[in-house]
Amino acid sequence: MNFNIEKLFDQYGYEVLFLGLLLEFIALPFPGETTMLYAGYLSYTGVLDGFKAFLWAFAGTTIGMTITYFIGLKAGMPFVERYGKWVLLTPAKLDKTKKWFNRYGNWLVFIGYFIPGVRHVTGYFAGIIGSPFRTFAAYAYGGALFWCALFVGMGHVFGPQWEGVLHAIEHHSWKLAIGVAVTAIAVWSVRKAMAASRRKKQAADQP
Repeated sequence: MNFNIEKLFDQYGYEVLFLGLLLEFIALPFPGETTMLYAGYLSYTGVLDGFKAFLWAFAGTTIGMTITYFIGLKAGMPFVERYGKWVLLTPAKLDKTKKWFNRYGNWLVFIGYFIPGVRHVTGYFAGIIGSPFRTFAAYAYGGALFWCALFVGMGHVFGPQWEGVLHAIEHHSWKLAIGVAVTAIAVWSVRKAMAASRRKKQAADQP
C-alpha cells in the first residue's frame, strides 16, 4: 500500500480523487487506478461513500480529459512535441499513440483508459486532429464513466483483497483493454442494429 495515498485520503478525503485524476490526465504522475481501488476499499470499510467517490473520480477524469483536448486543439502537435517532456509525454509515447490513433481513432479515446501510458495522451490527440468536441465527449466521457465505475466498484467488491486485484490488473491490462473494446463494439453494434430496425419499421408504417 502506498502510504502517501493513504495519508492524502486521511487529510483530504474525496478531493484526492478529483485533483489527482485531473492532474493525471494532464500527464502528471499520479496512480489513478490505485487511488480509485483504494477509494472503493474505503467505501467497503464505511470510511467513504462509494457513489460520492465515483462522482469525484468521474469529475476529475472528465475535466482533465477536456483540458487536454482543448490544449491539443489550440496548441497543436508542435506544442506537445516541444513541451511534452515536462509532463512525461515522451517521444516514444507520442509516436505509439499517433499510430494507434491513425488506426482506431475515437475508439482509442474510450478504451485508452485501460491501456498503460495511452490514456494520458488521447485527449491531446483528439484535439490535435480536430475531432468534433461532441464526438470526443461521447467517447471520452463514456469511457470515463465505465473506467471510474469499474475501479471504484472493484475496490468496494473485493475489499481487503483490492491490492491483489491491482497486481492482477497490472499484469493483464492488455487483456482488460481488449475485453473492454470487444464489449464496447458489441454494444455499439447492437444499438446500431436496433436503430436501423426502428427506422425500417417506421418506413414500413408510413402510408
